[in-house]
Amino acid sequence: MFAPMKILQYLSILLPVSVLLSCTDEPRGFVQVDNVNFTLNGEPYYYFGANFWHGAYLAADLVDGDRDRLTRELDLLASHRITNLRIMAATELSDLKMSVKPAFMDGSGTYNERLLEGLDLLLVEMAKRDMKAVLVLNNYWQWSGGMAQHLSWSTGEEVIDPDLTGDWHGFMAQSARFYADSVGNQRYRDYIRVLVNRENTFSGVLYRDDPTIMAWQLANEPRPAPDAAQNEAHARLFVRWVDESAAFIHSLDPNHLVSTGSEGLHGSVYSRDIYMNAHASPHVDYVTFHIWPKNWGWFHATRPDSTFERSVANTFQYFGQHVDLARELNKPTVLEEFGLERDSGSFSPDAATSYRDEYLSLLFAAVVDSARAGSPMAGLNFWAWGGEGRAGHDDYIWRPGDTFTGDPPQEPQGLNSVFSSDTSTLAVFLKYNRALEGL
Repeated sequence: MFAPMKILQYLSILLPVSVLLSCTDEPRGFVQVDNVNFTLNGEPYYYFGANFWHGAYLAADLVDGDRDRLTRELDLLASHRITNLRIMAATELSDLKMSVKPAFMDGSGTYNERLLEGLDLLLVEMAKRDMKAVLVLNNYWQWSGGMAQHLSWSTGEEVIDPDLTGDWHGFMAQSARFYADSVGNQRYRDYIRVLVNRENTFSGVLYRDDPTIMAWQLANEPRPAPDAAQNEAHARLFVRWVDESAAFIHSLDPNHLVSTGSEGLHGSVYSRDIYMNAHASPHVDYVTFHIWPKNWGWFHATRPDSTFERSVANTFQYFGQHVDLARELNKPTVLEEFGLERDSGSFSPDAATSYRDEYLSLLFAAVVDSARAGSPMAGLNFWAWGGEGRAGHDDYIWRPGDTFTGDPPQEPQGLNSVFSSDTSTLAVFLKYNRALEGL
C-alpha cells in the first residue's frame, strides 16, 4: 500500500494560501459562488457527493419496486452524509447498441413524461433529505445517445457506433460536430427551456425556482474535436459553444449555477488554453475535472503492487494542476468523477475493495486538507452509486429491462459501482464527510 510519508509530499501541492470568504446576502437555499468558494445560506458549502446518473429512472418506476428502492437508496446515502448527486436529466433515444433505453426524448421532439415525472419525484425526495442535484443536459459519449444522436437527427447520417466498430476517433469527431449543428443545438435548447420552466408535478415548484437543484451542467464530459489542439477553428468552436450555451441557461434561470462537466485537461486534448478559455466564460460559474486511473492507463487491478503507487502519484499531480487552474480562474472546482476497480478487477459485489478504499481515503484526506486551507477545491462526486442494483446476467452486461447500477450500459455492471453492501467503502465516506462538516 501507499507509504504515509509520500502522502505528505503529494498533499503539499494541494494546500493553497487563499482565505475562506463567506457571503451573507444570497438567496436562501440556493448554492452560490463567492470567489473560489461555494456558499449556502451565507455559510461555506463543501460536499462529498455521488454520481447517481440513473436516479430519475428509479423514480420513474421503470422496474417493479424501483420507487421503494429509490427511497432506501437516498436514505442510505443521507445517513453517510452523501447529499450532492450528479444526475442525467437528458438522454436521447438511439439505435446505438449500448445506449440506455428508454430515453427522455426522441427525434420527433417528443419528451418522455414518465421519465420527467421520475425526475420530479427524485427532486422531491432529495429535498426531504436536504440534498442538492447537479442536472446533466447532454452527453459527449454514446451511452445515452448524446451529441452524436442529436447530429444524426439533424443530418440523417448514421451514428458511428464505437461499441460495434471500435472507431472511437471517428465517433469523437462526429460528436464534436454537434457544436456547429444549429438544428441540433436548437433542439438541445428547446429541451433546456422546457426543463428549466417545468412545474414539478409533485411539488408544484418550477425547476428554475427549486433550491434542490445546485447546478445545470452543459454535458457529461464535453470535449472539443480530437484535432482541436492543432485546429484553431475547432478549438474556437468548442469555446464559443460553452460560452453561448451557458449564457442561454443563465438567461432563463438566474437562480442556479452552470458548469461544463469537463474532465479537465484530459478532456481538452491536453490544451491548457482550450480548458482555460472555455472556463473563463463569465457564464460558467465553477470548473470541473475527472480522474480515471484505469481508463488513463495508470492502474491495473491485476497488478496493483506495481501500479497503485504510480496511480496515486499521478492522481495528486493532476489534482494539483486543476486546483491551480481554478485558482487562476478565481472559481471553485469540483472533482466530479473518479473511481477505482474492485480488487483483481472483479465485477462481483462480493469482491474486496481494499485498493479502492485506500485510494478514496487518500483522495478524500487531500480534499479535506485543501479545503481547510481555503483552496478552490469545493466538492467531489464519486463514480458511481450502484446501491442495491446488481448485474442481471453472468456476463455482467446490461440489457434493456434490467435494473440499473452505477455503471452505464456500455460498461460491465459492477466495474465502478459502489454497492449498498460495501460497508468498508461507506465507512470511508462517513469518516471524511464528518471532517468536511467541521469546515
